[in-house]
This record gives sequence, structure tokens and C-alpha cells, in this order.
Amino acid sequence: MQQPSILVVDDEGDFLETLTNRLKKRKIAALGCSSGEEALRLVKQTPFDVVVLDIKMPGGMDGIQTLREIKKVRPEIEVVLLTGHASLETSMEGMQAGAYDYLLKPIKLEDLLEKLAQALERRGGPEHRAQSEEIRKLLEKT
Repeated sequence: MQQPSILVVDDEGDFLETLTNRLKKRKIAALGCSSGEEALRLVKQTPFDVVVLDIKMPGGMDGIQTLREIKKVRPEIEVVLLTGHASLETSMEGMQAGAYDYLLKPIKLEDLLEKLAQALERRGGPEHRAQSEEIRKLLEKT
């Protein structure tokens, strides 16, 4: 079985590095980038299973714009939004644009792993279900 492929997008460098390292330590293939533009370029090149995407990012594309572009290019990718700014309006906008769900920062790794498992299940197919089960086994160990 292939590891799930996760793209983490966040402009906070320390948070991005810590989160991708924690996922890799648990044998989850994670790649990080710090902008919406870079995320879109990577998504065009690589068929990620799930994108974990910060809503508030400086520069040309915020998280909602990035989400919309990702869904145009690869509608099958599930997107979990991250926000440090609990805004129901923004979160609802993200859900309407195709996000699977959202988490509030600071996040607990266990909560993120559960969301990743759920997103993989939603993708469907035996491989994604098996990946989801593997993530749930990680949760049992924590």
C-alpha cells in the first residue's frame, strides 16, 4: 500500500516545518510549501490525496482563492482548511468552494490525523480506505 500524499500549505515557516516533520515521522508522505501560488504549481505536478491549507496567507492568493484553483485543476483532491482566525463566514465560504472541512489553530496532531483519515475515506476506493485505516492505527498509538 502506498502512503497517503499530503501537501501542507502555510506561510508560518516554523509551523509548516514542524507539521510536515510530525507527519513524516508517522510514515505519511508530507510536503510543505508557503504560498498559494507554489501550492497550485505542486498540485498540477503531483496527485496529492489531501491538501492541508491555511486560509490566511499574504501575497497574491489567500487560502480560499488557492482552494478554488486547486479544485479547478484537481477536483478529486480533498482540502482541509486551517485557520487561526475563527471566522464562521470564511469557513463557510471555504466549504462552499469545495473544502472537506476545517480545523482551528493551534491544532492537535490527533485532530489533524482524524481529519486526514476522514478525507481519505471520502476519496473512496480500496487504497484510500486502507490509507485511512493506517492513519487510524496511528491514532490508537498516541
